[in-house]
Amino acid sequence: MDEATRAEVKWPAHRSAPQVELRTDVPHSARMYDYFLGGKDNFPADREAAEDLMAVYPATRTTALQGRSFMTRAIRHLARDAGIRQFLDIGTGIPASPNLHETAQAAAPAARVLYVDNDPIVLSHARALLTSTPRGRTAYLDADLLDPSRIIRSAELRDTFDLDQPVALSLFSILHFVPDDRDPAGIVQELLGALSPGSYLAIAHATGDFVAPEVAELGTTIYQDRGIPFQPRSRAEITALLGGLELVAPGLVPAHRWQPEDGSAELTDAEVSSYGVIARKPVNRPDGNNHRGAGQPQRSQWCATA
Repeated sequence: MDEATRAEVKWPAHRSAPQVELRTDVPHSARMYDYFLGGKDNFPADREAAEDLMAVYPATRTTALQGRSFMTRAIRHLARDAGIRQFLDIGTGIPASPNLHETAQAAAPAARVLYVDNDPIVLSHARALLTSTPRGRTAYLDADLLDPSRIIRSAELRDTFDLDQPVALSLFSILHFVPDDRDPAGIVQELLGALSPGSYLAIAHATGDFVAPEVAELGTTIYQDRGIPFQPRSRAEITALLGGLELVAPGLVPAHRWQPEDGSAELTDAEVSSYGVIARKPVNRPDGNNHRGAGQPQRSQWCATA
C-alpha cells in the first residue's frame, strides 16, 4: 500500500471499543461462515458445528457462496448504477475477496467504506481488510449491530461520511442472527433514520421458505444449541423490515435471482434458501419531512406491493 493510500486508512480506535472475549472452544457464526466459504480462519468447534449443519442441509456451502455473489452484485449496482459513494457495512465478518470495498472502489475509486464488526477475529484481520484506492477511504469501527446508537454517534461514522449525502447501509447475512426480541426492525429504522433521503439498504437474509419445515427447524436448532441466536425469516417477515422503503427491481427475491449475472439463477431456491433485496429511502416523504431522523418512514407503494 503506497503512502497516498495509507493516508486514507483509518485504523480501529481500541480505547472506546467494548471488549468481546475471543472464545475458540465454542462455534462462532462468522467463523462457521468462513468455513463454508473455504476459508482457514476457523477452529475445530466451528468446523464441527458447520459439518453438523451441512449434514442437515447439504447446500449450505452453496448458500454461503451465493450470499457473497449477491453482495458483489448489490454493491456493484449501488456504486455503478445508483451513484452511491458511501458504504456502511455492518457485520463485516472475516475478509473474503472480493471484499465489499474492493467491489465498490472498482466501480467508483472515490468510494468510502466503513466496516462495522465486534468480533476479535475480524479485528485481527483489519490490517489486511483496511486497504483503499488512493482516492477512496476505508475505515473500521469496533461496534455491535445490537447497539445502533453507538454506531450512529461514532467519530468513525462522522469522519468517514458526509451524512448530508446518501449512504448505502448493508446488512448481509447478519439480521438472521438478531432474534425478534432484539427488535431487528427497530435497529434497521434507527440506522436508516441517521442517513439522508436517497440512502439505500441492502439485505441478504436466510429463510426456511424453500425447504421442508423439519430441515429449517433442525438447522435452527444446531445454531441455537450452540448459543448462536439464529432465526431464519419468511418473505413476509423480511418485508416487514423494509417499511417505508422503495424496492429496487426485481424487489425481494431469492438472492441468486436478484439481477443474476453468472448463471446462478439456474440454482433452485431450496439450494440458496436466502432472500436478497435493495431498497431506497424515499427522497420525497409523504409527510413532507425529508431530513434525517424525521419520525418513522411511511409505507411506500413499492414496498406495499413487494
